[in-house]
Amino acid sequence: MRSKLPDTGTTIFTVMTRMAQQYQAINLSQGFPDFDCPEALRERVAHYLNHRCNQYAPMTGVAQLREQIALKVNDLYGYPADADHEITVTSGATEALFDAIQATVQRDDEVIMFDPAYDSYDPAVRLAGGVPVHIPLTQPDWGIDWQRLRESINPRTRLIIINSPHNPSGSILTRDDLDELADVIRGHDILILSDEVYEHMVFDGQQHESVLCHTELREKSFAVFSFGKTYHATGWKAAYCVAPAALSAEFRKVHQFVTFTSTSFIQFAIADFMRDHAEHHLELPAFYQGKRDTFCKLIETSRFRFTPSAGTYFQCVDYSAISDVPDMEFVRWLCQEKGVATIPLSPFYAQAPDSRIIRFCFCKDDATLQQAAGILNQL
Repeated sequence: MRSKLPDTGTTIFTVMTRMAQQYQAINLSQGFPDFDCPEALRERVAHYLNHRCNQYAPMTGVAQLREQIALKVNDLYGYPADADHEITVTSGATEALFDAIQATVQRDDEVIMFDPAYDSYDPAVRLAGGVPVHIPLTQPDWGIDWQRLRESINPRTRLIIINSPHNPSGSILTRDDLDELADVIRGHDILILSDEVYEHMVFDGQQHESVLCHTELREKSFAVFSFGKTYHATGWKAAYCVAPAALSAEFRKVHQFVTFTSTSFIQFAIADFMRDHAEHHLELPAFYQGKRDTFCKLIETSRFRFTPSAGTYFQCVDYSAISDVPDMEFVRWLCQEKGVATIPLSPFYAQAPDSRIIRFCFCKDDATLQQAAGILNQL
C-alpha cells in the first residue's frame, strides 16, 4: 500500500507519554494536567449523562453552548459572533484545525506555518494536497520574521497558520504583531487559521490578542479554541471554531464528514458551567502563572537556562550546560535514566536547528513539580 504520509511517524506526544509509562517517569511531556476538572462541571456532566442527553447533538453543536460561546467571545474580544452561523463545536481543537485546512486548501496551494509548529499542521496540509511552507521563528524571542514572511507570499499562498499563546515556545503575539499580519495579507486572497487554545494562559499582566479582536483579520480568519485546555479536561476532546458565516459554512461541510457532532451530555454540561462560572476562565491566567512561577523557582538553581514563558502551560529550557547530545537523545536519557519525561523541540521543525532546547509541561500538582525539580536540580 502506498502511504499518503510516508514521512510521518507516531506523534512525539504519544512516544514520550508511552516512554514515561514504561519507565514510570514523572510525566512533564504531554500537555495534560494531573489534577481534575472543576467539581461543579463534573456534577453537570453526571446530571446530563443521567437525564437522557445521550443521543446526537446538532452537527454545529448544542444551541445553549453556542450561545454561551457567543457571549464569551463578545465579552472578551468584542466580537458579536452569530451563534447559529459563525460558531461550530468540534471534537477537539485538532479536528477544528484539520477541518479549516481541508475546507480551504486545494492542491498545490501553499500554507505558511511558523516553526517550531504544532505537529498536526503540516500533515493536514499535505492531506489536502497543499504545500507546507515552514518559516522559523526568530531567536531568542520566538517572534515572527516579518520580512521573511513577506518574501514568502506569492499567488499560491492560501493560508497562514498562527498560534498564540504558542506551543511549544510559550511566546505570545501582540497587537502590533496582528497589525503587521493584517498589513502583510492586505490585498491578497489569503486566509488566517489562528490556533488560540491557550487563550487563558497569558502572564505578567499581558492580555491575549485574539484575531477576533482585530476588525480586519477576523473577517478572514478561523479562530480555534479548546474547552479541554480551559477546563482541565483534555480527554473530553471538546473545542470550537469561530469564523465568519461564509467560512463557517465551508468549515461545516468538512466537519460533518469528520466527526459530524461531539459528545452531547458534555456540551450541555459545559454550557451550564460557562453560564454559572465565568470566574473560572477569568481566574485561569493567575492560576497558571502561579504554576509557572512555582516551577521556575524550583529549577532556578539547576543548570538549565530559561526565560519564564509568556503564555501556555509550557516552559522551554536550554540544557546545553548539562549535555551536548541532540534533544531526542537527551530526553530519552532523562526519562529512562533519571525518571522525568519531557518533549524535544526538533519534531516541531521541518528543519531543526542545532540547538539544545526542550519543553517541560507545568500543569501539574505542586507535589509533582517538586518531585521533578528534585531530580532536575541534580543534573
